[in-house]
Amino acid sequence: MVQHERLHVDIVNRVATVTFDHAATRNSITSDMWTVIRDVFHGFASNPDVRVVVLTGAGDHFGSGADVSRMSDRGPGVSALDAMREVGSATQAIYELAKPTIARMRGTVAGASANLALACDLLIADDTMRFIEVFVRRGLTIDAGGSWLLPRQIGMARAKEMVLLGDAVDAGAAREMGLVNRVLSPADLDACVDELAGRLATGPAIAMGMSKRLLNQAYSVSLNEALEAESHAQVVNFQTPDASEAMRAFIEKRAPKFE
Repeated sequence: MVQHERLHVDIVNRVATVTFDHAATRNSITSDMWTVIRDVFHGFASNPDVRVVVLTGAGDHFGSGADVSRMSDRGPGVSALDAMREVGSATQAIYELAKPTIARMRGTVAGASANLALACDLLIADDTMRFIEVFVRRGLTIDAGGSWLLPRQIGMARAKEMVLLGDAVDAGAAREMGLVNRVLSPADLDACVDELAGRLATGPAIAMGMSKRLLNQAYSVSLNEALEAESHAQVVNFQTPDASEAMRAFIEKRAPKFE
């Protein structure tokens, strides 16, 4: 069970929705939330009732980043370095989850919250979204995995511009640079995310998890290593009930029903 008043988890039809919820600070993240986020996503890994995770914010905003007014709220004996490592552990738990993840974004998407969104597989926004790597405005360096995730998403030149200038990127510009997958009207955002989550929840879970892992390591392995990893993954998939069902469905000219 989640034990934090600013973080809610709901599971419906094998889709888990994780919601940041603190309207007064545009859903900022307090120091004690990072380990909660990490533990929630670690729990999803072994939960058979969860096939897809949607990360979002309550109300009109996704999240404004770390709650700087409560940065000193570390637990007893927790050093500043240990506290920053807890931030990183939350990002890593999201990124490495072997299940599809969707960031549902509107309004402010800033700082560490923005980089948690980047750790997701699909980034879906409405046209009110403003994405800001805000750290330089606070005299801070980028964190929560942004230095690694952002260049992989949009390229190094654009990443440096966003990080060093700290300017807000609106939804249209974010779509043009490949920062987000889709931009919709506010009225259409929920329906789009629900449709994507539903499709992913009924897909072949083992195959998708392995494909996600292969893609995540694409920039850190050689072609030969990637080919070898693909071969091992495919050997596993050949033996799954989902692969057998897909073949039967193809022969019978019907949609497969993956379990």
